[in-house]
Amino acid sequence: MSRWTSRGVGAMGVSLLAVAAVSLWALATGPTPIAWTSIAHDILHLGPPRLTGINRFFINDLRAPRVVLGLLAGATLATAGATYQGVFRNPLADPYLLGVAAGAGLGATVALVGVNGWIAPAGAVTWFAFVGALSSVALTWLVGGRSRRSGGATLVLAGVAISSLFTSAQTFVQQSANSSSIARVYIWLLGSLAQASWSTVWRVAPYVAIALVVALASARALDVLAVGDVESRSLGLPVSRVRFIVIVASSLGTAAVVSAVGLIGFVGLIVPHLIRLVVGTSYRRIMPLAITSGAAFLVFADTIARTVISPSELPLGVVTALFGAPVFVILLWTRQGATT
Repeated sequence: MSRWTSRGVGAMGVSLLAVAAVSLWALATGPTPIAWTSIAHDILHLGPPRLTGINRFFINDLRAPRVVLGLLAGATLATAGATYQGVFRNPLADPYLLGVAAGAGLGATVALVGVNGWIAPAGAVTWFAFVGALSSVALTWLVGGRSRRSGGATLVLAGVAISSLFTSAQTFVQQSANSSSIARVYIWLLGSLAQASWSTVWRVAPYVAIALVVALASARALDVLAVGDVESRSLGLPVSRVRFIVIVASSLGTAAVVSAVGLIGFVGLIVPHLIRLVVGTSYRRIMPLAITSGAAFLVFADTIARTVISPSELPLGVVTALFGAPVFVILLWTRQGATT
C-alpha cells in the first residue's frame, strides 16, 4: 500500500497554501489594486464588509471568475498530463497528445474565420472548439484504440496522425481568412483567461469534475499499469477498460478547458514531473498534488500575464512556456545525465 510520507503531507500542505496565496494575490492585483486583507476579511466573513461597491464589483464580476476558471483549467491540465503519462507509461505525454489541441484549433478557426461566407454566431467559438477537440480524440481512438491488443504506442501514433490531419485542415481554412480573423485565431491559440465569466465557469465545471474524479479514482490502477500491460492483466486489471475510461475522462475535461481558454502548453507536462521529484512515482500521491499544484501554477502565470505589461496582456501560453520550457530542458538534461 502506498502511504503518504511526511514529505508528501508537507508537499500537499505547501500546495494548498500556494493555491490560497496566489488566488488572493490574483484577486488583489490589477489596474485598481485592492488590499488583500480586505478581500480575505470579506471572504471569511470576519465582520462588517470592508470592500466598497466598486471594489466588490471588480472582485465578484471581473477577477473572481478569472481566478476560478484558472484554478479549474490548471487542475485539469496538470491532472490530465499525469493520467496520460501513467496510461502511456511515457513521461513526455501531455493533455494534447491525442489531438485535443489540433481538434480544438480547427473548431475555433472555423468559428472565427467562417467557411464559404458563413460565420459562426457570437459566443460559439468555445462550442466549436469543444466539438473539434472531442471529434479529434474520438477519431484517434477509432484509429488506434479499438483493438484489445492496442497499446499506448499505437494510440500515440494515431494521435500524431490525426493531429497532423486536423492541423492541415486548420491551415486550409485560414487561407480564406482576412488579417483580422487570422489575428483572432492566433490570439486564441496562445491561450487567455481574459474572457472568463461565471457562465463559462459553470459550463466547464461539470466536465472538470468528471475528469478529476476519474483521475483520483484511477490512481491505484495507474500504479498497477506501470508494470506493463501483460503483467497488469495477469494481476486482474482490465487494461483496455481502464485505458479507455481514463483517456475519455481526461480528454473530456481537457477539451472543455481548451474550448474556454485556448491552448496553454507545458502545464500538463511540467507539473507532474516536478511532483514526482518531490513525492515519488505513486499516482495515489501524484494525483491530488497535480490538482492543487496545477491550479496554483496557472493562476500565478495568468496574474503575471495580465500585469507584467499592464494595461496590455501577454498571452497566457507565452508565460507558461517561459516558465515551462527551461524546466523541461533541465529535466531532460537531468534524465540524460542519470542514464549515462
